[in-house]
Amino acid sequence: MLTVAGVVEAAGAALLKIVVPADDAEVRDVTIAELDDATTGRSGDLVLGAGVATPEQARTVVARCDEAGAAGLVLKPPLASHPDVTSAAAERRLTLVELQRHGSWAQLVWLLRGMIDRAVAPGSPETGEPGVYDELFALADATAAVVDAPVTIEDAQSRVLAYSSRQDRADPARVSTIVGRRAPGDVVAHFRSRGVFRRLATGSGLIFVPQGPDGTLPRLVVPIRAGGELLGSIWAVVEGPVPDARLRDLQGTASVLALHLLRLRVQADVARRVSADRLRAVLRAPGRTGREELALPEGPWRVVALGGTGEMVDNLALWESITRRHGWRQPLLADVGDVLFAVLVDKGGAPGSRRWMEKLVHDVAVHDPGLHAASGGVARDLTDLPRSRAEAAELLALRDPAGQRGPVLRFEDQWAEVVVHRVVGTVPSADLLVGGPLPDLVAHDREHGTDYVATVGAWLDQQGDLKRAARQLHVHPNTLRYRMRRLTEVVAVDLGSPRARLALQIQLAALGHAPTPRPVA
Repeated sequence: MLTVAGVVEAAGAALLKIVVPADDAEVRDVTIAELDDATTGRSGDLVLGAGVATPEQARTVVARCDEAGAAGLVLKPPLASHPDVTSAAAERRLTLVELQRHGSWAQLVWLLRGMIDRAVAPGSPETGEPGVYDELFALADATAAVVDAPVTIEDAQSRVLAYSSRQDRADPARVSTIVGRRAPGDVVAHFRSRGVFRRLATGSGLIFVPQGPDGTLPRLVVPIRAGGELLGSIWAVVEGPVPDARLRDLQGTASVLALHLLRLRVQADVARRVSADRLRAVLRAPGRTGREELALPEGPWRVVALGGTGEMVDNLALWESITRRHGWRQPLLADVGDVLFAVLVDKGGAPGSRRWMEKLVHDVAVHDPGLHAASGGVARDLTDLPRSRAEAAELLALRDPAGQRGPVLRFEDQWAEVVVHRVVGTVPSADLLVGGPLPDLVAHDREHGTDYVATVGAWLDQQGDLKRAARQLHVHPNTLRYRMRRLTEVVAVDLGSPRARLALQIQLAALGHAPTPRPVA
């Protein structure tokens, strides 16, 4: 579902911002407000106030949008922030969006139309429409003609989006960039050492890079910006300084390219949102969405819950970036509630598989020790995905499971912990601590400063092995023997009874000690 907030976020703060938030209604179409018409738009329309000139007209359009059930209204400043207009929108709970001063209505209509078409198209691709790429290649040829040099068009991450058919002047850096569809690390380092990327990030002027001693030919680099935001750049292999007339034409071409890159980014963002919405719905409950619509490879699958600290917590965009950078071209990621999930193939080690994700989490956790993940059980059918998701979320919520090795937990390795967690979570702790020696030991520890509860927990955890239990408590085995003898004088406990040991383990889990349950003899 494409919402007004989704539209604004996809377009970016350089173009749109929400002035009056309201209920996040679905955007199904875009229409332009007609002041001469008694009605404005239909239910689900995002209305563009292109001809609205006064606060009175804006309030009228707000009222008509409310009557029609429109999703929201877009106005330009100063009307978008006029107190009479904002109060009218707030009163009618209509989302009011501001189109920045530099943005044109024609540009916005073009972007929104492509965005909405992407949202309703079945099986939306990972990125924008193929036609946008065709246009970029045509513009690359046109740019090459303007500057009389071969060019590439790259995004803000130095990935090649298009290149001119003319590549008569090429050095190894240009060849490797086109073949690999992105600038190799040594090429990026070469231009970074010359301050190219710093100047790209902070300025809007053209950058001329002289020939390098390593055979790298001169470059003319042109930033592609929209509203101050860097969207990409043009890289031309030139013989020397370019005449001023051609530079002016080149800057005009960059303005046209900015619109195309903005459209491409918006479409890609909407496609990802739609994909995440579909995946989120399937993870909650199986529906009519098929495997092809989800772009889901053949199973079986597993759902993995991702957790962490700082910016790694529930950050869908960050995880998309990380997984793409490590080879997963179309990440299957979605947040359900407060947890971020990935749907992975259970077999093999290719990007997007369970084994690949476990290695990725281990590698990232080296630099971010707070990162952790939990894998649900195998899902052999789409109807199994909600169950695998629930298992992954439950396992992720457990703190410091006994026997944990590394940042990744697997459901089949921690099933005993899950069983205890479910028992403890189902019955209130007060109802579990109904009798037996444990409540008395808790009271004795508090009153006398003893450590009998932890002693019993370690003894049970190690199945009566005094040496291992002593190591767990970091005490001498003789100290543990003394404690065990003394606590039997404080309370009556039959540790020889399998039922008593199991009940004690459950009570300890309810207290938060949670020793791992083991088979009883």
